[in-house]
Amino acid sequence: MEDALRRELGTVLLRPTGHTGGGCISQGQSYDTDRGRVFVKSNPQAEARRMFEGEMASLEALLKTRAIKVPKPIKVIDLPGGSTAFVMEHLEMRGLNRHSALLGTQLADLHLHNRQLAEKLKKEESTVGKGQGQTEVQFVDQFGFHTITCCGYLPQVNDWQSDWVTFFAKQRIQPQMDMIEKNSGDREARELWAQLQLKIPSLFCDVEIVPALLHGDLWGGNVAEDDSGPIIFDPASFYGHSEYELAIAGMFGGFSSSFYSAYHSKIPKAAGFEKRLKLYQLFHYMNHWNHFGSGYRGSSLNIMRNLVK
Repeated sequence: MEDALRRELGTVLLRPTGHTGGGCISQGQSYDTDRGRVFVKSNPQAEARRMFEGEMASLEALLKTRAIKVPKPIKVIDLPGGSTAFVMEHLEMRGLNRHSALLGTQLADLHLHNRQLAEKLKKEESTVGKGQGQTEVQFVDQFGFHTITCCGYLPQVNDWQSDWVTFFAKQRIQPQMDMIEKNSGDREARELWAQLQLKIPSLFCDVEIVPALLHGDLWGGNVAEDDSGPIIFDPASFYGHSEYELAIAGMFGGFSSSFYSAYHSKIPKAAGFEKRLKLYQLFHYMNHWNHFGSGYRGSSLNIMRNLVK
């Protein structure tokens, strides 16, 4: 692995620093190189390249907004023996603490970024002599992403859709349902989903949704801070409804009231927020069911039962 890294990174020095990391999916290790310190994630699975390429594209998109700090992605590398590595900037990170409110503010800035591009575009069009494309990041008027991203190791369908409700039902819940069906043939889940599909549009009455660039998997384990402020990492990005971001944030703790206050001072809760939050949490509970087994079945079914009432 180290020979391949030296060659691909064009470095003579490649010295492990003793910083290691990793979750239930990939292993991580930091190295000093000729051009500074890097963090390398590696994974032996066949689908690892797709997963890392999605993560790299997500980090690139987040970086361009300049709204919130993320590690700069460097390269996805094929390793001997079929493993894949993803090299990125090494950041000195510690647990989120002092900068919790700032994370709320910056996350709201990220979610408002695309909307502000639209407003800027309108102004430019109404100013004589100003054409389109003055900004590096273009306004996105649909929901989706230009490549597959993975939430955990399962791929997400990000085909562009003009309608958010269609995107969420067809490209988030339905693929999870298909996997549950294939793995366990759960009849109750199937019947509840058939009822819930009919109900979903009613949860979005009078809600205006401008596509927002999302981190996509923002739970407490994917946020940190350094002296300069908050850091987010391990994204599964796409353009979606900003409320979607807060679903997994609320499921496993890790976010203080100052985070939420700061966020909602910039993006106030719209009518029906709580029910939609449950709908978005359904995706994550089903995704956990498909990753880790039927321990998440009860939570998934309870949400569906409550929403179809």
